[in-house]
Amino acid sequence: MTALTAVRGMNDILPSETPRWRDLEATMARLLLARGYQEIRLPMVERTALFHRSIGEVTDIVEKEMYTFVDRGGDSLSLRPEGTAGCVRALIENGWVAQEGAVHRLWYAGPMFRHERPQKGRYRQFHQIGVEAFGMPGPDVDAEQIVLCARLWEALGITGSVTLQVNSLGTPASRAVHRERLVAYFTRHAADLDEDSRRRLETNPLRILDSKNPALAEVIAGAPSLPDSLDAASRTHFEDLCRLLEAAGVRYVHNPRLVRGLDYYTHTVFEWITDRLGAQDAVCSGGRYDGLVSRLGGRETPAVGFALGMERVIALLEQAGHIPTSSAPDCYLVWAGDGLDVAALRLAEDLRRIEGLRVVQHCGGGSFKAQLKRADRSGARFAVILGEQEWATRSVQIKPLREDQPQRTLPVSDLPAWLLAQGLGRSA
Repeated sequence: MTALTAVRGMNDILPSETPRWRDLEATMARLLLARGYQEIRLPMVERTALFHRSIGEVTDIVEKEMYTFVDRGGDSLSLRPEGTAGCVRALIENGWVAQEGAVHRLWYAGPMFRHERPQKGRYRQFHQIGVEAFGMPGPDVDAEQIVLCARLWEALGITGSVTLQVNSLGTPASRAVHRERLVAYFTRHAADLDEDSRRRLETNPLRILDSKNPALAEVIAGAPSLPDSLDAASRTHFEDLCRLLEAAGVRYVHNPRLVRGLDYYTHTVFEWITDRLGAQDAVCSGGRYDGLVSRLGGRETPAVGFALGMERVIALLEQAGHIPTSSAPDCYLVWAGDGLDVAALRLAEDLRRIEGLRVVQHCGGGSFKAQLKRADRSGARFAVILGEQEWATRSVQIKPLREDQPQRTLPVSDLPAWLLAQGLGRSA
């Protein structure tokens, strides 16, 4: 029989790895809550047309990377390759952006799917935390999100591992001027372009600047610079953003070639990059997309957001020697004796009423010695031992498993207070 294995590029996250993931998720959730962002949970499957209209039909994602299928009703559906389009769809569908002046700060987390060549830091199922803000046109909310990222790196201890790059794509009008200049330039150098870039010359020449083909580096370096085409409003927006970042103490590099890979961006674009993960250098990317809500059928609404690649942040945490919060139990309840299964169950449940206390009750039988071995392997600080003799006097034995303390006997009624005195759990 052929062995069943995970689909290529879709990986298990094992219990030895999940504590670091929980630390990242909890830290990000705390920072978002402090800034008034609310969580939204989105479907993993959307209508394919949503991504054609939002991301752009001539992007690599839509042309090559989406997992698309026709369901039994004949509808073309796709696993979500990114989260912004679905978030915008949800806001429009639920009437949240129908009212002029409506403001929303939202975030979501979960798996995304792209059929790419799997490699370290780039998987076919990957995980993102997405952050979106709607209804605010100024650069202040752009700065808020970038500073949020900076505070996350500080909290995780990886500030030195990432660098911020920023740029402005300007308004659609200023981009149109730049597009004309790019078309004229790349047409003169058409012989130097690869097949993808020649195709994009007619559809989206700005994407040529985002090419990862090293053979094009020289010709791209000579292309007209986007900042030279910005109108006055775009320049002011970008200058104000930079001023706010400097006031917050966030260091950045202005990269005039930074364009991002999705068609819906306007004004601010930014990337947090690293040189510690090989070719996969983008850790967190985002920008402003003021035209996307109206493109998908809503009213004209300013918007800005970013997505953080969780696998890549986890890799940086591992490199930095981050020690994740322990998931080991505080106590392991060992019991042996006829009729003590009910008493053990009740005692374990009573102890779990102590907020934050982690208690594992032994299950599956086994000798007293085997139970103690399993208690030790669990990583618990203490074994709580319940035997017939102890239960006759309504007491338990406490055996320290991680520190040099004597074994002791306590009345069951005193056990919660004793555990709290050891720094375990939290008193009500």
